[in-house]
Amino acid sequence: MTAEPSAVDVPAASEAAPAKADVPAARHTLQILTHLAAQRGPVPASTIAQTLGLPRSTVYRLLGVLTALGFVLHFPEARRYGIGLAAFELSSGFARQEPLARLGRPILASLVDKIGESAHLAVLHGRDVIYLVEERAPRRPSLVTDVGVRLPSHLTASGRALLATLPLAQVRALFPDRSAFVQRDGTPVPGSVTSYRELSRLLAEVRAQGYAAEDGDVTQGLASVAVAVRDHSGWPAAGIAVTFARSSVPPERWPELAAAVEHAAAELGRRISGRTG
Repeated sequence: MTAEPSAVDVPAASEAAPAKADVPAARHTLQILTHLAAQRGPVPASTIAQTLGLPRSTVYRLLGVLTALGFVLHFPEARRYGIGLAAFELSSGFARQEPLARLGRPILASLVDKIGESAHLAVLHGRDVIYLVEERAPRRPSLVTDVGVRLPSHLTASGRALLATLPLAQVRALFPDRSAFVQRDGTPVPGSVTSYRELSRLLAEVRAQGYAAEDGDVTQGLASVAVAVRDHSGWPAAGIAVTFARSSVPPERWPELAAAVEHAAAELGRRISGRTG
């Protein structure tokens, strides 16, 4: 009977295989998943093989394994492959865990020091945003966007910034009818977005001006501006927003604040992609 490996049998980090050691199957698998995650929809296996420069037989074999494990979805009628639920859970796990908040907290603290207004970091979860970090500026009021709070994405600046980066079909799927534009108690927000047509118009404005804003949609008298944080593939990983008293910061100053938020979002995007500014 083969003995179980003991702790001393496990090589230390310094004894592990060098980072440059190549494991083709692992590398090809990650290339396929990365490629699928960057697409706006399912793609043929032949396209994957051609784009990545891999033999078709290798691609089909790896797709079969990934499909069986739930990391890839096969659409037989269309003869295409797309990212699967198991792969989505990996990205969701990253959003739920500490790394994103830990990387974002010092960046938000620096942003608050620079502009003197409170800032927060949020991620998209279905039709809601979940707040992971809040950095409150001195002598500023407490906000409803505390850590762990969920709010409808179409009401918040962070949510609008994130929604504006998504494919239109995905936004439509999130907001299929008017019932999607209500608060948790089932009531609409007076003066806010109440239809997909209004949301589409609003998101087009966000894309045109480069940042999202909300004015009293979450808390009367307070406004926010936000920018999406993108990962290495350009996909939205989170949103950074600053919130301020509407009476103290007129709309003509909002682009100035948005520029500072954009700088912070770009830095966080570099860090979650393994790069530094």
